[in-house]
Amino acid sequence: MSFVTVDNVFQSYGTRPILERVSVEVKEGEFISIVGASGCGKSTFLRLLLAQETPSRGEIRVAGQPPAREPGLDRGVVFQKYSVFPHMTVRENVVAGESLRRPWGRFFGKEKVEARKRADETLARIGLDHVADAYPATLSGGMQQRLAIGQALAARPRILLLDEPFGALDPGTRLSMHDFLQDLRRDTGMTVFMVTHDLSEGFKLGDRVLVFDKPRWDPHDPNAYGATITYDFDARNGGIPYQTIEEDTHVLRPA
Repeated sequence: MSFVTVDNVFQSYGTRPILERVSVEVKEGEFISIVGASGCGKSTFLRLLLAQETPSRGEIRVAGQPPAREPGLDRGVVFQKYSVFPHMTVRENVVAGESLRRPWGRFFGKEKVEARKRADETLARIGLDHVADAYPATLSGGMQQRLAIGQALAARPRILLLDEPFGALDPGTRLSMHDFLQDLRRDTGMTVFMVTHDLSEGFKLGDRVLVFDKPRWDPHDPNAYGATITYDFDARNGGIPYQTIEEDTHVLRPA
């Protein structure tokens, strides 16, 4: 049964089309890697899933609910640049992630003590309990990115959106983050969408790999058409097509 349904989505910025005819169904708990050339709408698609943007046409539904009109707590996001609060300690950052569910955005008294305990449990899970009282600036790149993921998880989202989360890390740290994310995914069972420029990373981490590209191309006007999903690979079954994508591929050539 589909958990996330993307139905014939188009997105344009002014007169410039970015995405066109994007449709896909994702089961709950699947890990979806998103790859493609720069400028083909991968990050735009992630913002649409987050409900940070509204499609020009079509709709996106989660768990059969009406399309969201703004970001909600059911969707957490982590960017390539570490999105944590530099003036807060590691523990306070995780508490802040959970406090988003509070009417006033803060905990008081006994609830604050309990929130700190839950934060320590999260930090133990992501391997940062030994730096709970440190500030983000004192952490390595990989530790800061783990903190950003931990902060997103503290809000208990059903969907985790990752936009090039490991792009700025050195190769060794990147590999350790792969192990961390795979363990975390097994523990939480969350649905994950991850944009990456690294095709091998996409196949290593994902259950499916969606390839975004422009099936129609006008050499006189490269921005005339938007991108769509041109391939949907089953990364857990030798990379064979998960689903056949039928597109009206149209290339305009100079006369």
